[in-house]
Amino acid sequence: MRYQISGKQIDIGEALQTHVQTELGETVEKYAGRPTDATVVFSKSGHEYVCETVVHLSTGLTSQAKGSATEIYGAFDSCLEKMDKQLRRYKRRLKDHHKDRPQQVAFSEAGSYILAASDTTEETEPDGDVASMIIAEMETKIPSLSVGEAVMQMELAHAPVLVFRNEGHEGINVVYRREDGNIGWIDPRNSTGS
Repeated sequence: MRYQISGKQIDIGEALQTHVQTELGETVEKYAGRPTDATVVFSKSGHEYVCETVVHLSTGLTSQAKGSATEIYGAFDSCLEKMDKQLRRYKRRLKDHHKDRPQQVAFSEAGSYILAASDTTEETEPDGDVASMIIAEMETKIPSLSVGEAVMQMELAHAPVLVFRNEGHEGINVVYRREDGNIGWIDPRNSTGS
């Protein structure tokens, strides 16, 4: 597994890097057979250290966790405990999907934009659209997944929404967490509108 361990405006020593690689490697290997890479970022927020970890699995799924404590090792241990619980909770599902998927998840390239928050007075363009100022443009990847894998990916990433290409028919779909706690699934191909 490849590791990228860094600190935001704090120094990360060799001992901490070795500790992170050893402990994170053991935890992830225990639940997910083939992790590809891990990114661990340490930062300081007030009097606490914060550790954010993202682990990419060979199945295309991503697991994220965040922990904080007054000591930097404690912040990592808190983060690792959350990741351990998360991966343990999905162990059966991860293994089942691993058996069904002999190849890695395919990704499509797409544009991702951040629009400025609108004021109370909105400007209207000549064609009737509301004008929004683009403040950032990025490239993003859209995974090709089954609906079950998409829901699992969204939950692993603690994301409110996930856009994915449905493996069943190659159409773009969306899964999202509803306010009532259930999961919503949008599949434009199955729309009943006229």
